[in-house]
Amino acid sequence: MEYKTLSNGIKMPILGFGVYQIPNIDECERVVSDAILVGYRLIDTAQSYKSEEAVGNAIRKSGIARENFFITTKIWISNYGYEKAKASLDASLAKLQTNYIDLVLLHQPFGDYYGAYRAMEEYYKAGKIRTIGISNFAPDRMADLAIFADVTPMVNQIETHVFNQQLKARQTMDEYGIQIESWGPFAEGRNDFFTNETLVNIGRKYHKSAAQVALRYLIQRDVIVISKTVHKNRMEQNFDVFNFVLTKDDMEAILKLDMGESQFFSHVDPETVKRISSFKL
Repeated sequence: MEYKTLSNGIKMPILGFGVYQIPNIDECERVVSDAILVGYRLIDTAQSYKSEEAVGNAIRKSGIARENFFITTKIWISNYGYEKAKASLDASLAKLQTNYIDLVLLHQPFGDYYGAYRAMEEYYKAGKIRTIGISNFAPDRMADLAIFADVTPMVNQIETHVFNQQLKARQTMDEYGIQIESWGPFAEGRNDFFTNETLVNIGRKYHKSAAQVALRYLIQRDVIVISKTVHKNRMEQNFDVFNFVLTKDDMEAILKLDMGESQFFSHVDPETVKRISSFKL
Protein backbone atom coordinates (compact mmCIF):
# COMPACT_ATOMS: atom_id res chain seq x y z
CA MET A 1 0.00 0.00 0.00
CA GLU A 2 1.10 3.54 -0.73
CA TYR A 3 0.29 6.43 1.60
CA LYS A 4 -0.21 10.17 1.45
CA THR A 5 0.99 12.32 4.33
CA LEU A 6 -1.66 14.88 5.28
CA SER A 7 -0.87 18.42 6.41
CA ASN A 8 -0.73 17.44 10.09
CA GLY A 9 1.68 14.56 9.42
CA ILE A 10 -0.88 11.72 9.56
CA LYS A 11 -0.38 9.06 6.88
CA MET A 12 -3.49 8.00 4.96
CA PRO A 13 -3.70 4.99 2.61
CA ILE A 14 -3.97 6.10 -1.01
CA LEU A 15 -6.55 3.43 -1.83
CA GLY A 16 -9.61 2.68 0.25
CA PHE A 17 -12.96 0.91 0.23
CA GLY A 18 -16.31 2.70 0.36
CA VAL A 19 -19.75 1.50 1.45
CA TYR A 20 -22.07 3.97 -0.26
CA GLN A 21 -25.47 2.44 -1.12
CA ILE A 22 -24.99 -0.70 1.01
CA PRO A 23 -27.47 0.16 3.81
CA ASN A 24 -28.36 -3.39 4.83
CA ILE A 25 -26.29 -3.96 7.96
CA ASP A 26 -25.66 -7.68 7.42
CA GLU A 27 -24.73 -7.25 3.75
CA CYS A 28 -22.51 -4.27 4.51
CA GLU A 29 -20.73 -6.12 7.31
CA ARG A 30 -20.06 -9.04 4.95
CA VAL A 31 -18.76 -6.76 2.22
CA VAL A 32 -16.46 -4.84 4.56
CA SER A 33 -15.17 -8.11 6.02
CA ASP A 34 -14.33 -9.26 2.49
CA ALA A 35 -12.55 -5.98 1.79
CA ILE A 36 -10.49 -6.36 4.96
CA LEU A 37 -9.48 -9.89 3.90
CA VAL A 38 -8.38 -8.53 0.53
CA GLY A 39 -6.17 -5.99 2.30
CA TYR A 40 -8.11 -2.72 2.47
CA ARG A 41 -7.48 -0.74 5.64
CA LEU A 42 -9.01 2.61 4.67
CA ILE A 43 -12.77 2.17 5.11
CA ASP A 44 -15.03 5.07 4.09
CA THR A 45 -18.55 5.43 5.47
CA ALA A 46 -20.93 8.26 6.41
CA GLN A 47 -23.81 9.00 8.72
CA SER A 48 -26.13 9.20 5.72
CA TYR A 49 -25.06 5.76 4.46
CA LYS A 50 -26.54 4.19 7.62
CA SER A 51 -23.63 1.73 7.66
CA GLU A 52 -21.39 2.90 10.51
CA GLU A 53 -22.52 0.06 12.77
CA ALA A 54 -21.76 -2.52 10.07
CA VAL A 55 -18.29 -1.05 9.53
CA GLY A 56 -17.62 -1.11 13.26
CA ASN A 57 -18.76 -4.73 13.51
CA ALA A 58 -16.57 -5.86 10.61
CA ILE A 59 -13.48 -4.14 11.97
CA ARG A 60 -14.02 -5.49 15.49
CA LYS A 61 -14.61 -9.04 14.24
CA SER A 62 -11.55 -8.95 11.94
CA GLY A 63 -9.23 -9.43 14.90
CA ILE A 64 -6.88 -6.83 13.42
CA ALA A 65 -5.73 -4.09 15.78
CA ARG A 66 -7.72 -0.85 15.52
CA GLU A 67 -4.57 1.21 14.85
CA ASN A 68 -4.07 -0.63 11.56
CA PHE A 69 -7.28 0.86 10.15
CA PHE A 70 -8.04 4.31 8.83
CA ILE A 71 -11.75 4.95 9.34
CA THR A 72 -13.55 7.82 7.64
CA THR A 73 -17.07 9.03 8.31
CA LYS A 74 -19.01 12.15 7.31
CA ILE A 75 -21.44 14.42 9.14
CA TRP A 76 -24.73 14.87 7.30
CA ILE A 77 -26.45 18.26 6.76
CA SER A 78 -29.29 17.58 9.20
CA ASN A 79 -26.65 17.10 11.91
CA TYR A 80 -24.96 20.43 11.18
CA GLY A 81 -24.70 23.14 13.79
CA TYR A 82 -22.31 23.02 16.74
CA GLU A 83 -24.34 21.09 19.31
CA LYS A 84 -26.05 18.75 16.84
CA ALA A 85 -22.73 17.93 15.22
CA LYS A 86 -21.16 17.05 18.57
CA ALA A 87 -24.06 14.75 19.40
CA SER A 88 -23.78 13.11 15.98
CA LEU A 89 -20.03 12.60 16.42
CA ASP A 90 -20.65 10.87 19.74
CA ALA A 91 -23.21 8.64 18.00
CA SER A 92 -20.76 7.85 15.18
CA LEU A 93 -18.04 6.93 17.68
CA ALA A 94 -20.46 4.55 19.41
CA LYS A 95 -21.65 2.94 16.17
CA LEU A 96 -18.10 2.53 14.89
CA GLN A 97 -17.12 1.05 18.28
CA THR A 98 -14.00 3.17 18.58
CA ASN A 99 -12.73 5.97 20.80
CA TYR A 100 -11.35 7.93 17.85
CA ILE A 101 -12.10 8.38 14.14
CA ASP A 102 -9.23 8.82 11.71
CA LEU A 103 -11.01 11.28 9.41
CA VAL A 104 -14.30 13.13 9.66
CA LEU A 105 -15.65 15.14 6.73
CA LEU A 106 -18.45 17.64 6.31
CA HIS A 107 -20.51 15.74 3.75
CA GLN A 108 -22.00 18.72 1.87
CA PRO A 109 -21.35 22.48 1.62
CA PHE A 110 -24.90 23.47 2.67
CA GLY A 111 -26.53 24.55 5.93
CA ASP A 112 -24.70 25.48 9.12
CA TYR A 113 -21.46 23.80 8.15
CA TYR A 114 -19.44 26.36 10.10
CA GLY A 115 -21.08 25.26 13.34
CA ALA A 116 -20.44 21.63 12.48
CA TYR A 117 -16.84 22.40 11.58
CA ARG A 118 -16.27 24.09 14.96
CA ALA A 119 -17.46 20.87 16.61
CA MET A 120 -15.05 18.87 14.47
CA GLU A 121 -12.21 21.21 15.42
CA GLU A 122 -13.03 20.69 19.11
CA TYR A 123 -13.02 16.91 18.75
CA TYR A 124 -9.81 17.10 16.72
CA LYS A 125 -8.06 19.09 19.45
CA ALA A 126 -9.35 16.59 22.04
CA GLY A 127 -7.90 13.65 20.08
CA LYS A 128 -11.25 12.10 19.22
CA ILE A 129 -10.64 12.82 15.53
CA ARG A 130 -7.18 12.48 13.98
CA THR A 131 -7.86 14.50 10.82
CA ILE A 132 -10.72 16.70 9.62
CA GLY A 133 -11.89 17.73 6.20
CA ILE A 134 -14.69 18.43 3.77
CA SER A 135 -16.54 16.76 0.92
CA ASN A 136 -18.07 18.22 -2.24
CA PHE A 137 -16.72 21.70 -1.49
CA ALA A 138 -16.05 23.79 -4.61
CA PRO A 139 -12.95 26.04 -4.63
CA ASP A 140 -14.76 29.16 -3.33
CA ARG A 141 -16.34 27.40 -0.31
CA MET A 142 -13.10 25.51 0.29
CA ALA A 143 -11.03 28.72 0.32
CA ASP A 144 -13.56 30.43 2.61
CA LEU A 145 -13.33 27.66 5.19
CA ALA A 146 -9.53 27.45 4.92
CA ILE A 147 -9.17 31.18 5.50
CA PHE A 148 -11.52 31.54 8.48
CA ALA A 149 -11.33 28.20 10.32
CA ASP A 150 -8.88 27.57 13.15
CA VAL A 151 -7.83 24.25 11.61
CA THR A 152 -7.45 24.15 7.84
CA PRO A 153 -9.27 21.20 6.25
CA MET A 154 -6.82 18.41 5.50
CA VAL A 155 -8.87 16.54 2.88
CA ASN A 156 -11.54 17.37 0.30
CA GLN A 157 -13.38 14.30 -0.98
CA ILE A 158 -14.87 15.26 -4.32
CA GLU A 159 -16.06 13.66 -7.55
CA THR A 160 -12.82 12.79 -9.33
CA HIS A 161 -12.31 10.42 -12.25
CA VAL A 162 -10.78 10.47 -15.73
CA PHE A 163 -13.72 12.45 -17.14
CA ASN A 164 -13.67 15.04 -14.33
CA GLN A 165 -10.12 15.42 -13.06
CA GLN A 166 -10.68 18.56 -10.94
CA LEU A 167 -7.65 20.38 -12.34
CA LYS A 168 -8.82 23.86 -11.32
CA ALA A 169 -10.03 22.73 -7.90
CA ARG A 170 -6.66 21.14 -7.22
CA GLN A 171 -4.95 24.50 -7.61
CA THR A 172 -6.93 25.78 -4.61
CA MET A 173 -6.35 22.56 -2.67
CA ASP A 174 -2.61 22.81 -3.26
CA GLU A 175 -2.61 26.46 -2.16
CA TYR A 176 -4.04 25.51 1.23
CA GLY A 177 -2.38 22.11 1.63
CA ILE A 178 -5.66 20.20 1.25
CA GLN A 179 -5.37 16.62 -0.01
CA ILE A 180 -7.72 15.63 -2.84
CA GLU A 181 -9.68 12.39 -2.38
CA SER A 182 -11.83 10.82 -5.08
CA TRP A 183 -15.36 9.57 -4.81
CA GLY A 184 -16.80 7.92 -7.91
CA PRO A 185 -13.44 6.98 -9.48
CA PHE A 186 -15.28 4.88 -12.07
CA ALA A 187 -17.89 7.60 -12.79
CA GLU A 188 -20.43 4.86 -11.96
CA GLY A 189 -19.88 3.52 -15.48
CA ARG A 190 -21.01 6.70 -17.25
CA ASN A 191 -19.71 7.46 -20.76
CA ASP A 192 -19.01 3.73 -21.34
CA PHE A 193 -16.26 4.04 -18.74
CA PHE A 194 -15.30 0.36 -18.61
CA THR A 195 -14.96 0.05 -22.39
CA ASN A 196 -13.31 3.41 -23.00
CA GLU A 197 -10.90 2.94 -25.90
CA THR A 198 -8.03 4.88 -24.33
CA LEU A 199 -8.24 3.02 -21.02
CA VAL A 200 -8.71 -0.39 -22.64
CA ASN A 201 -5.79 0.07 -25.05
CA ILE A 202 -3.44 1.21 -22.29
CA GLY A 203 -4.59 -1.66 -20.10
CA ARG A 204 -3.67 -4.24 -22.73
CA LYS A 205 0.00 -3.31 -22.38
CA TYR A 206 -0.05 -4.19 -18.70
CA HIS A 207 -2.67 -6.95 -18.74
CA LYS A 208 -4.95 -4.70 -16.71
CA SER A 209 -8.59 -3.65 -17.02
CA ALA A 210 -9.84 -0.17 -17.83
CA ALA A 211 -10.85 0.19 -14.17
CA GLN A 212 -7.37 -0.72 -12.96
CA VAL A 213 -5.77 1.75 -15.37
CA ALA A 214 -8.14 4.49 -14.17
CA LEU A 215 -7.29 3.80 -10.53
CA ARG A 216 -3.58 3.72 -11.28
CA TYR A 217 -3.85 7.04 -13.11
CA LEU A 218 -5.42 8.75 -10.10
CA ILE A 219 -2.89 7.21 -7.72
CA GLN A 220 -0.01 8.46 -9.85
CA ARG A 221 -1.60 11.91 -9.72
CA ASP A 222 -1.49 11.70 -5.91
CA VAL A 223 -5.25 11.34 -5.55
CA ILE A 224 -6.52 9.25 -2.64
CA VAL A 225 -9.11 6.91 -4.14
CA ILE A 226 -12.23 5.29 -2.66
CA SER A 227 -13.46 2.36 -4.73
CA LYS A 228 -16.65 0.42 -4.09
CA THR A 229 -18.02 -2.97 -5.11
CA VAL A 230 -19.92 -5.75 -3.36
CA HIS A 231 -18.02 -8.46 -5.26
CA LYS A 232 -14.84 -9.84 -3.69
CA ASN A 233 -13.17 -10.62 -7.04
CA ARG A 234 -13.58 -6.98 -8.09
CA MET A 235 -12.25 -5.83 -4.73
CA GLU A 236 -9.15 -7.89 -5.50
CA GLN A 237 -8.85 -6.41 -8.99
CA ASN A 238 -9.21 -2.87 -7.69
CA PHE A 239 -6.54 -3.57 -5.08
CA ASP A 240 -4.14 -5.00 -7.68
CA VAL A 241 -2.87 -1.65 -8.98
CA PHE A 242 0.50 -1.30 -7.30
CA ASN A 243 2.51 -3.61 -9.57
CA PHE A 244 2.62 -1.48 -12.71
CA VAL A 245 3.40 2.15 -13.57
CA LEU A 246 1.84 4.22 -16.33
CA THR A 247 4.27 5.98 -18.66
CA LYS A 248 4.32 9.70 -19.38
CA ASP A 249 2.59 9.02 -22.70
CA ASP A 250 -0.09 6.95 -20.93
CA MET A 251 -0.69 9.75 -18.45
CA GLU A 252 -0.94 12.39 -21.18
CA ALA A 253 -3.42 10.27 -23.15
CA ILE A 254 -5.67 9.86 -20.10
CA LEU A 255 -5.39 13.54 -19.25
CA LYS A 256 -7.07 14.28 -22.58
CA LEU A 257 -10.20 12.42 -21.40
CA ASP A 258 -10.95 15.21 -18.92
CA MET A 259 -14.23 17.00 -19.69
CA GLY A 260 -13.83 19.41 -16.79
CA GLU A 261 -17.38 18.99 -15.47
CA SER A 262 -19.45 16.72 -13.25
CA GLN A 263 -20.95 13.57 -14.69
CA PHE A 264 -23.61 13.57 -11.95
CA PHE A 265 -24.83 16.98 -10.74
CA SER A 266 -23.59 20.44 -9.89
CA HIS A 267 -23.35 21.58 -6.28
CA VAL A 268 -23.83 25.17 -7.42
CA ASP A 269 -27.18 24.37 -9.08
CA PRO A 270 -30.06 25.61 -6.86
CA GLU A 271 -32.16 22.52 -7.65
CA THR A 272 -29.30 20.29 -6.51
CA VAL A 273 -29.01 22.29 -3.29
CA LYS A 274 -32.75 21.88 -2.64
CA ARG A 275 -32.75 18.17 -3.39
CA ILE A 276 -29.71 17.30 -1.27
CA SER A 277 -30.74 19.57 1.61
CA SER A 278 -34.19 17.97 1.78
CA PHE A 279 -32.72 14.62 2.86
CA LYS A 280 -32.97 14.24 6.64
CA LEU A 281 -31.57 11.47 8.81
